Amino acid sequence: MKKIQPLWRLSVTTSLEAEDAVAELLATLTGSAVSCYFNLETGVSLVHAFSEKTFPPGLVLQITAGLKQIKACGLKIGSGTVRIARIKREDWAESWKKHFKAFEVGRSLLVKPSWIKRRPRAGQASVVLDPGLSFGTGQHPTTAFCLSEIVRGEKKGTARSFLDIGTGSGILAIAAAKLNFHPIRAFDFDPESVRVAQANAKANHVQSKIRLSRDDATKLPLKPAERYDLVCANLISNLLIAEKRRIAVQLKPNGTLVLAGILAAEFAQVQKAFVACGLKLVSSRTEKEWRSGAFRFSR
Repeated sequence: MKKIQPLWRLSVTTSLEAEDAVAELLATLTGSAVSCYFNLETGVSLVHAFSEKTFPPGLVLQITAGLKQIKACGLKIGSGTVRIARIKREDWAESWKKHFKAFEVGRSLLVKPSWIKRRPRAGQASVVLDPGLSFGTGQHPTTAFCLSEIVRGEKKGTARSFLDIGTGSGILAIAAAKLNFHPIRAFDFDPESVRVAQANAKANHVQSKIRLSRDDATKLPLKPAERYDLVCANLISNLLIAEKRRIAVQLKPNGTLVLAGILAAEFAQVQKAFVACGLKLVSSRTEKEWRSGAFRFSR
């Protein structure tokens, strides 16, 4: 009988205010799955990263340095205690189940993990996505905004095209496929993300509806053969600004561009960059320290 290997869990004790920033820090430094848990009674947040291998030496020092940068940005990080523990794989699986629930996006879409038996309502599409050793389940505010714009962009009886730049787990492309967008192209620079997105698309029976590949946003054509009705770019601010023209030209004249993954303090710079490309901000949402926006071409 094959022995079940344990997992390693890295935990940071922080505040609700800094929870998302710390989660992004851990996801970036570890390349591993991240989950957050907020204790309403104590006011303390725990951010966990999981790995099948021992975390590398020096990682705690990198995390400590990152926490100092977060604090320097004006966020209260709480105690900032970092702990590493070896845990049973069953404990890890159960810990995910405590923190991930089903949620609706508008009335058209239900997103849920597989262990929740809730059925979609009549006429409601359903995306089934389990958290695993890769990031992206729709819980993050920036992903949630993108999902809401996909639901808003759905038009019954009309096929609308969709481009997902930086697909991660593939959740946005899968949601678009469930809501009958066509054609759909999704890509990510990280080969592991592409592998996970392909598996998630297959699990949702939409793999034939999504053209999924490993590609680079910095190599997007300036004269694309195809433009899209809806484009989602959930990327860091520096990349959005640097590749603004390559991203903007993927959009049809009457289309909508959704930009997410942006710290609220950096949103004005991103907005300015895309206004320079002829776009205007038509809606936005700020949640915690994140801000996302939808843009259209000025007329």
